[in-house]
Amino acid sequence: MAPRQQRPSVVREFLSGVALLFRGLRVWATAPRLMVLGMIPALVVGLAFVAGIITLGANVERLAEVITPFAAAWDEPFRTGTRIVAGLALLASAVTLAIYAYTTITLLVGQPFYERIWMHVERRFGAVPESGLTTWRALWRGIGAGIRIIIPTVLLALGLFLLGFVPAVGPVLVVVLGALVGGWLLALELTGLAFDGRGRTLRERRTALRTRRARTVGFGAASYLVFLIPLGAVVMMPAAVAGGTLLARSALGEPITDSGRGEPDRTAP
Repeated sequence: MAPRQQRPSVVREFLSGVALLFRGLRVWATAPRLMVLGMIPALVVGLAFVAGIITLGANVERLAEVITPFAAAWDEPFRTGTRIVAGLALLASAVTLAIYAYTTITLLVGQPFYERIWMHVERRFGAVPESGLTTWRALWRGIGAGIRIIIPTVLLALGLFLLGFVPAVGPVLVVVLGALVGGWLLALELTGLAFDGRGRTLRERRTALRTRRARTVGFGAASYLVFLIPLGAVVMMPAAVAGGTLLARSALGEPITDSGRGEPDRTAP
């Protein structure tokens, strides 16, 4: 009897997901013009979102007072401490929501550029799939999927805001859960081109990525954290699209070695 194949550990799978994001950076070497084009919509949308975050940060003290009216009659330092926690929780939840919204809007605005990056990656590892969908139908399907993903993202942001009030561990949990749960939702969005290109629905996308949950979360969390770095989202957005394509291929058990000449990913289910 042949020995049973051992599944990779959760940690190894998570790190494999992180590596996929940085493998996406290699596309800079094979298609630098495409990657530069991919930075243009990322930069335009990014400037608008940075302006919004700066505005929120400038008014966070006032907003913290508005959302904590119950603390107005409290003695110091409890009143100020509560408002500081409220402000930090508000910023953390807003950043999580902004990162997802930024990704969604950037992919829509830069659809022609990111589609070319996706096709470039597919050609390197095999053939470009044919979905059978018209361009407009594929676009509307992508918009619909984005709207359905943003609903749990809003709920996550609200949950993170409330979690921020937990004494001592609240702010830490907000950061960790924002990266992990937000990373999963971000990965769902970044793999959209690859799954849509195969005619797969959002439900089928979720099902496929659940088979590689740790890898998906690793890729999404790495993308989430890199997007927090100033200009990180602009530089890494094209690489994240390329990495998302690799993630989708690995989740579907397709080869992720150049031109499909190597063996398929043997850790695929």
